[in-house]
Amino acid sequence: MTQAIRIHKTGAPEVMVLEDVALPPPGPGMVTIANRAIGLNFIDTYFRNGLYPVPLPSGLGMEGAGVVKAVGEGVDLAVGDRVAYCSAGIGAYAQALNLAAARLVHIPEGIDFEHAAAVMLKGQTAEYLLQRTYALQSGETCLFHAAAGGVGLVFGQWANSIGARVIGTVGSEQKVAIARAHGYHHVINYRTENVVERVLEITGGEKLPVVYDGVGRDTFEMSLDCLRPRGLMVSFGNASGPPAPLDLQALTVRGSLYITRPTLTTYTATTEDLRQSSTDLFNRMLAGQVRVEIGQHYALADIQQAHRDLEERKTTGSTIILP
Repeated sequence: MTQAIRIHKTGAPEVMVLEDVALPPPGPGMVTIANRAIGLNFIDTYFRNGLYPVPLPSGLGMEGAGVVKAVGEGVDLAVGDRVAYCSAGIGAYAQALNLAAARLVHIPEGIDFEHAAAVMLKGQTAEYLLQRTYALQSGETCLFHAAAGGVGLVFGQWANSIGARVIGTVGSEQKVAIARAHGYHHVINYRTENVVERVLEITGGEKLPVVYDGVGRDTFEMSLDCLRPRGLMVSFGNASGPPAPLDLQALTVRGSLYITRPTLTTYTATTEDLRQSSTDLFNRMLAGQVRVEIGQHYALADIQQAHRDLEERKTTGSTIILP
């Protein structure tokens, strides 16, 4: 047996309960992981509230780091290995769990469990966004919403390290300072400034080749208005709720815009892509080009409060759940 968070219905944070659950020995291709740290991500709230449907009852959580405690047949890992994961299925909110070995990555020396768990999903999201969804180049300018969030802080540092000029949006003056300290050249407080007007000012009226939008409903229209003709809108999250249905004419009148809705699952679908993405991320961390800020810790039993704080935008950087 192990303890894990389960939901039997979707809804508010109160639907999450800590339960004793059975944990069988790992089967072929599987390993048992004893979690040392668990990551908290906004996508977890989508599964909890039903925006992303899952069969019920269900576990929650997609990201963690820990130690291999048992192995099934045919795996390339050994008991005692330090591993991390973020796209191995749902159920990370647990003291221990069984996962497919092919969805795990080794944690290199120099990176601890908490920082591995804090960065896997957010860091690999930043990796595919700026290296593969749109291959951001030195000298290019881009816009990233929620610059002081977990993905935003990694993205700003990484983009800055390759010579891109990064504009970020935040919702408070405190977060302006946080974003500036993590690679953003220009930071716009959307509560007190007009984002589109500021982008026009910063770019000399040219607008942008790409906007990365993980906020959703509250920023979707302004994101489109910040793009130059034939620019790319990268809509990868719904922190404020899902955007309204898109009238394709909105892309036409703004200058033949492109739009994509990428997911980490797609970009790390193969073991090769998964491990290359994590290698790129860990190498940036070890080189000092990306540092991970852990803003808060919660016990597994306090997961309801962790979700409330995340949804109310009270958190900064990454959040760690301790099993």
